[in-house]
Amino acid sequence: MEIVYQVEIDDYCNKVLEKHWPGVQRYRDIRKLDASETPAVDLLVGGYPCQPFSFAGRRAGKSDDRHLWPEFIRLLRAWRIMGKLPTWCLFENVAGHITMGLDDVLSDLEGVGYTRWPLIIPACAVDAKHRRDRVWIIAYAGGEQHQGRRAEERGQACTELSSPNATSPRFTDNRGGKAHAKGRRRGAFDCGGWRAGEYAVWSPEPAVGRVADGVPRRVDRLRALGNAVVPQVAYEIGRAITAAALMAAQEGV
Repeated sequence: MEIVYQVEIDDYCNKVLEKHWPGVQRYRDIRKLDASETPAVDLLVGGYPCQPFSFAGRRAGKSDDRHLWPEFIRLLRAWRIMGKLPTWCLFENVAGHITMGLDDVLSDLEGVGYTRWPLIIPACAVDAKHRRDRVWIIAYAGGEQHQGRRAEERGQACTELSSPNATSPRFTDNRGGKAHAKGRRRGAFDCGGWRAGEYAVWSPEPAVGRVADGVPRRVDRLRALGNAVVPQVAYEIGRAITAAALMAAQEGV
């Protein structure tokens, strides 16, 4: 995949992005982004701020001034009118989003023509030693053909994600299971690794040395880590979207 442009308002995070993608166009504030300024893309990826939904915060929802999902859907509606609606979207947020705001996001996406698959994928699904449950929303706009059997198979490529080696677990939507720090019943989520009796035991978040001294830009780095995703999870989703896109291209959809 080729990164076409990025949107990021934080100064430090922009430096990180510039380091890894020096030649990519960057916009600073999504609230000021004009849909007509951006080139058409096949895949839109975004992690709108989690603070309005996170259990670690006040959960102010729509009244939180960091609630930026309306800006995402504003752009998608405008791109649809312009004929630039991305074929695929991938969004990420915290697990607290399930009980606050997720239904609105799914409804908005359906309103602009997307079929969408919400998933909960923990970090331990890619063998990290912590849970870090996150909600991922995969959305596909494939026209009338996406109602048929072949489109169901494309959807299956997204909901039955697996890593290249045979021992890695499959990801699944686990909203029906028990989510807590000590793990999950073996039948609900098989993350492998060390087990204590009936449960897999993982820390809810990684140990990143939040009180370490002498680390340059420690506060900025920790904030960036807190806002980041586990790259291996995003990689697996990207592989599945690529496979599904190739299947759609072969069918002429």
